[in-house]
Parts: sequence; C-alpha cells; structure tokens
Amino acid sequence: MAEQSLAAHQVVLLISPNRREALQHWLEEWQRELAGLVVVESEAATLASQRVEALTYCEHAWVWYLRPGDRLATAAIYYAAKIAEGNPQAKLLIADEDALDEHGIRHSPRFKPGWNPDLLLSMPYTGRAVCYQHAIIPRLSAQQCGEHSDHADWLDYAQVLSVVRRADFSPEWVAHVPHVVYHGHPETVSLSYVPLVQQHLNNVHSQAQVSEGLLPGTQRVRWPMPSPEPLVSLLVPTRDGVNILKPCVDAILDRTDYNHFELLILDNQSTCPETLAYLDDVAARDSRVKVLLWDAPFNYSTINNFGAANAKGSIIGLINNDVEPTEGTWLTEMVEQVSRPEVGCVGAKLYYPNDTVQHGGVILGLGGVAGHSHKHFHRDHPGYFYRLKLVQNLSAVTAACLLLRKSVFEQVGGLNEENLPIAFNDVDLCLKVRKAGYRNLWTPYAELYHHESVSRGADDNPAKRARANSEVAYMRRTWSKALDDDPAYNPNLTLDYEDFSLR
Repeated sequence: MAEQSLAAHQVVLLISPNRREALQHWLEEWQRELAGLVVVESEAATLASQRVEALTYCEHAWVWYLRPGDRLATAAIYYAAKIAEGNPQAKLLIADEDALDEHGIRHSPRFKPGWNPDLLLSMPYTGRAVCYQHAIIPRLSAQQCGEHSDHADWLDYAQVLSVVRRADFSPEWVAHVPHVVYHGHPETVSLSYVPLVQQHLNNVHSQAQVSEGLLPGTQRVRWPMPSPEPLVSLLVPTRDGVNILKPCVDAILDRTDYNHFELLILDNQSTCPETLAYLDDVAARDSRVKVLLWDAPFNYSTINNFGAANAKGSIIGLINNDVEPTEGTWLTEMVEQVSRPEVGCVGAKLYYPNDTVQHGGVILGLGGVAGHSHKHFHRDHPGYFYRLKLVQNLSAVTAACLLLRKSVFEQVGGLNEENLPIAFNDVDLCLKVRKAGYRNLWTPYAELYHHESVSRGADDNPAKRARANSEVAYMRRTWSKALDDDPAYNPNLTLDYEDFSLR
C-alpha cells in the first residue's frame, strides 16, 4: 500500500514472514533507496484484513492502495497532490488509468468522467486509481466482505460505495485527476456485483432492485414506480407531414406498456388535408390524444412551453414527431427514473433507421457547443468502456425524447423562447436543471428510432444560418464555462468528433 500527502509520501509494504525471508536481499536494497519505505510482516489471512492492518501504519493524510505488479506513473503523486490542493474540499480522488500486458506494455487507457453516481451504480467505473483521505477510508473487515475478502476489484468497489453512503457524504468530496497515473494488470476473475450494489441500496433504505446489466460485470437498477402511477403528458409538436407524424403517434399508442399518459399533439398551422384528417381521426379513436392548435410561426421553445402549460400530467415528455419506440417498456423505464427526487431530465437511446446510434446522450463542448455521444455506432456496440449499455448521469440529453417533472420544468422557466427558438434549447434546459441541483440522466433501457429533424429541415438559407449563429453565440455567452468542462466527459477525449476518441 502506498500513502502520500502534499508534503511527503510513505510506502507501506505488508508481506508475509515467508515472503519476507525470500525477498530479504531485495527489501534491504529497496529500503536503502526509498527512505519512505516501511516493511511490515503480516499474518493477515485475507486482502481485506491486510488493507485494514496497513492503515494502522500510515502517517499522512492521503491513502492509495496498490496491488502486486501494478505501477504508479512517475508523476502520479504530483498530479494527485495538485488536484487535492486545488480542491480543498476533496476527500476522494478518482484518477485515469490504463492496463499492463504480460510484458509490462501499457494499453487500454481508461479516461473516466468526474463524479457520476448513476454510472457508479451501473459499474465500478472508479476502478483502481482511487486515492482517499485517511479519515474517511472504509475499514472493511473480512467478516463484512465474506467470500469476496480476497478479491481486490470487489474491495475497491465496496470501498467507494461505503464512502458514498456515509450520512455526511457530499459530491464535493470527489475530485477527478485527468491523467493516467495508475498502470494495472487486469483481473482474471469475473465477478457479479449485483449483491454488492443491492446491499448498498438496502443500506441507504432504497426500495430499488438490482439485476444483471446488459454486459458482464454491470448492473441494472430498477427504481420503484410511484403509487399511484403519475400521469405523463407527452408533447408532440407538428406541422403537416402526416407521413412522419402518423408512424410516431401510432407507435406510441400501440407500443407503450405504460398507459397512464396523455398525448398532446401541438399542431403548428397544419394545412394539409390528409394531416388534418389524421388528427381528427386519432383524437376521436383514442381518448389519450388531444390536439392543441398553435397559430404562430414555428418556435420550438414557445410551442412546447404552450403544451406544458396545458399539460395535466405531473411529468412532461418532450417528444419529436419523428420518433418511434422500438418496444413497450420505454416509458416505464423513463418514468421510474424521472420520479426520483434527485433526478431532473431523463433521456433515451435513439437510433437512426439503419440501426446506428443517433443519441447516446449529449456531450458538452463537442463542435463548440454540444454533440451526441457515440453517434453512428452500431446499436449493439458497447461504446467507450461500456457507456452505450449503462445508465449514467450526463450534463444534457436531447429533447427528441426527454422526460422531466412538470414542477422542475416550471422551476427553471421552461424552454428559452427568446434566445433559442430552434436549436440548443434542450441543452440549455438541461443545464438550467443541473444548475438548480438536479442530476440529468441517460438510460439505454428506453429505445426509440429517430428520423432526425426530418420535419424541420436543414439550416440552408441566410436567415436560418443567422438564427443558428445567434443561438450558438447565446450558448457560448451563457454557458461557456460548462461547455468547456463537461464532468460527464474527460479532457483527454476529443471535442471534434462524437466517438470518444483521443484528442
């Protein structure tokens, strides 16, 4: 185990008596070269017990566990100390890391996001490169760990979860070290963390249920549905284009298992007889459908604010008229997530008709303002370190399919009608919601097809380009700091492409 503070560092090596005897020559040499090395004989029978014992020998404020064969980067302690010094409230440092092959060659760098509690419940994304303040590091006994007391990956995950469920835990305790400072040999044992995460949620008095995720070593958390089930108001703006609208509305009505919703079609000056006939027909044959007329020039923000003002539901769904759910549970999943009091906006996984990803969440800063995560990846691709298969917190999600509680929508003033009539109003909404103290979230368990912007068209004339430029300018002026530092991303990853590649 290695332990360090801003001013000094100390290395504590726990070793069994027989191993110490075999390595005595090397240990003596290491101690001559490393003034801070403390070698301790230990009779501890498990890794969990060794970690608890090792803490008794630590003298400084910060603790970092290392595994046999793993290495710290040359500047690891410097980078950790620099981040700790710049974040005096931090008690937990999460750093980037990579892997070592059998020849000691580094590969597979893992550039992590910052604090991401829902991603943490989905997988142990914090990994090995976690440095703790001595005062808060959990003392997990072998009895507490049971059959996993010798599994380092399990212990690392359990330690982070133990810190998170402290009554005094604050997200400000967590700081990200955006440098690859830890090089580790991959574990050969594959573990299921479902029991660990379930116990964690039980300990914080949650009624959530945990099951295996979409990929090995990941979890899905199902949150309890409120009782009675909340009414959801799905807002669908449209103008003519019945060939786009009809598949969308019919699919929502036919393929949605969650039935307690109203579908408000916001008709913005439709004149096509076929479209008008369809609107009359669908409203007459399904009591959940209501057509509201908005007789003014197209302004996406204004139309949806009008729809929200007329919504009867406690949950609002912003839905494009060119999306189609692929299966019945999409709305159930989104309602369960958005009903959590700490969650603000919830986004879905959207596909192009060719089964590639259109929306895996929004990443701030891409292209200058924001772009979509993993765009054009195949729908079955796991994404960057599984992120296309995991529930996670993101700074923003697209309003092509976005749910939030009506109270939250009203709290932040809805969509920006004046400055963002067409583009980026959803990103602006999400950032206002995040600023108000809520976590935004994206889930791969709500899947829909999206024929992106088919009905609106492209910004292909001078007036549209001027409007688009003004919207970009507004976003940069209003949210520049947030756009340049997305905590759900990583500064080592590109802002030029939507594929999580390196800068």
